This record gives sequence, structure tokens and C-alpha cells, in this order.
Amino acid sequence: MKIVTFLGLMNLALFVASCSNGQSQSKLSPTAFAQKIASLPEAPIIDVRTPEEYLNGHFPNALNMDWNGSDFDKQISSLDKGKPVFVYCLSGGRSTSAAYKMREVGFKEVYELDGGIMKWRRDNLPETTQKTIKSTGMNRQQFEDFLKTDKVVLIDFYADWCAPCKKMKPYLDEISKEMGEKVTVIRINADENPALCKELKVEALPVLQIYKKGHQTWTFEGYIEKALVVKELD
Repeated sequence: MKIVTFLGLMNLALFVASCSNGQSQSKLSPTAFAQKIASLPEAPIIDVRTPEEYLNGHFPNALNMDWNGSDFDKQISSLDKGKPVFVYCLSGGRSTSAAYKMREVGFKEVYELDGGIMKWRRDNLPETTQKTIKSTGMNRQQFEDFLKTDKVVLIDFYADWCAPCKKMKPYLDEISKEMGEKVTVIRINADENPALCKELKVEALPVLQIYKKGHQTWTFEGYIEKALVVKELD
């Protein structure tokens, strides 16, 4: 009995130690992420979004290695696996996948930005661009103008790379056709409207919002089935 108890305690200690050094401690809030970067100024910062997203705004000194690109494995192979590295994307999904891959191939210390650059922007932390790009995004006044209608307005915040967004698009198109007499569906690309998303506190994707007579009556973050959305529209 004493031997079993001792072994059990040893296993528990090893489990706790592995957790304290593992993934649970490497996904950081924007503030903690910024502090960690400051404490490790030589560590590379990897932006795993598309080149187009990167050009629209990124971390100072960040390297662009597109998670969905064909060269991602080759690009990360140029990094020192024994040294710390920072990873981020728009809302956290791609950076989580990239970080998992990097750990799988031997990286010892990978830090992820929880909530991605959307939460980073929410907290007014710094970013930069390689060139000045004229904004064509929707402003708050334009957004509110869309709500000035007797119809129910269904807003869909999405991105072209977002898998759940792609899965939901067909039924959102169906809703637009089937319920067009009383429902207006508006899809807003988060990548093209970062300022609006920040102002409206849209910090993940997809996000659906329903407005009736200009007032928000419902919101949902993440994938959701069509029937549940239609129920909220009635």
C-alpha cells in the first residue's frame, strides 16, 4: 500500500510539473503576451495569417509564415527549436494549430496569443504595417445606417479563411432568400474591417448578431446550426 501511494504521488508530481511547463502556461492574454515579448526581445514573433492579412497590420518585427501556405513546414525549419518563439493569428484558431505543429516537430517553448490580434487591438496594443493601405472598411455610422430598417437585420462577422464561417455561409444565403421579405443578412469581413470589429468588441469568428428596430436582441459566437438562427429571427 505504501509503495502504491508513493508511486501515485510521484505520478501526480510529474503530471503537475508537465502542466506547469506545457501548453496550459503558453497561451497568454494580450497583456501577458506583450510582457513576455519584452522579456524575450530576441525571440522571433511568427504571424501565421495570410500575406494579405499581414500587410493590413501586424506586430512590429513579426515574420509572416502563413499556416495555410505550402511552405509553412519549410519556413519554421529555419528557426531554432531550442529557443522561445511567439505565434499569433487573427483570433487564435490558426496559431493554436501552428503551435501544436511546432511542438510536435520539437519546438520547446512556444507562446500563443490567446484571442489573436483581435483581442490585441481591443487592448490598444501596438501594431504596424509595411505600407500604407487606404481603408475601405465600414465605419460605425455606416454600420448603424444598415440597422435603420423595419426588417430584422442579421449580421455575420466572418473571414475567408475561417472554416466555421465557410460552413455557415450556404445557410445564411438560404436565409437571405427564404426570409428576404422580413430579414436582411449583412456579412462583414473582419479582415477588411478591423476598426469596426474592435469598436463592436468582435473578438472571435464567426459572430452572428440580430438587430430589431436598431437594437441588438441576440448574439452568438462560433458555429451554430441554421434552425437555431431561424428560431431567433422569428
